[in-house]
Amino acid sequence: MTVQEMLGHVDHTQLKAFATWEDIVKLCDEAIAYHTASVCVPPAYIRRIHETYGEKINICTVVGFPLRYSVTEAKIAEVEAALRDGCNEIDMVVNISDVKNGLYDKVEEEIRRLKEVCGSHILKVIIETCYLTKEEKIAMCNAVTSAGADYIKTSTGFGTGGATREDVELFKAHIGSNVKIKAAGGVSTLDDLKMFLELGCDRIGTSRAVGLCKGELTEGY
Repeated sequence: MTVQEMLGHVDHTQLKAFATWEDIVKLCDEAIAYHTASVCVPPAYIRRIHETYGEKINICTVVGFPLRYSVTEAKIAEVEAALRDGCNEIDMVVNISDVKNGLYDKVEEEIRRLKEVCGSHILKVIIETCYLTKEEKIAMCNAVTSAGADYIKTSTGFGTGGATREDVELFKAHIGSNVKIKAAGGVSTLDDLKMFLELGCDRIGTSRAVGLCKGELTEGY
């Protein structure tokens, strides 16, 4: 797989709490130059990006991020605002407390409701694997599949751990054929990027990929 092919699977990410418009412009310009799959940005920047770049940029944003325990109605309002502002893809975080309490049906229903709001727009579901047992991860694979979401995603990048080979392999064994995989968090080298794509991930969430491909030393998500 060529570097350009790998970048075509990258959600080029800038989700730092202190990200400036200058940071966002750099991200978007790189995404256009290197043909990344999208930019993944804070909701507050969606409208300005859309007004500045129009259809040149595929905009992805996050909902219920990163602490995940906002109520469903709040997440729905976030999705509606993001789509109205020009976003095309939503990365939502499940309520981890509900998962830990075994309320899998409640989590599935929330995912279903957000997918209904997204309609034809892509919905990715972050389950934050670093906090879950194997049983809970499998339950989330089932919930994401049954609810009709487009992707299951490993991590926010703000938890205690990120994507691992083992979690991606577990996803592959338990998700439905309609669900794709996004690895995120801790993708820090080109070898990591290549490994996750070869394992079957369709998207990689990282702030590092473009810098790595340019031979730069990078830090971030």
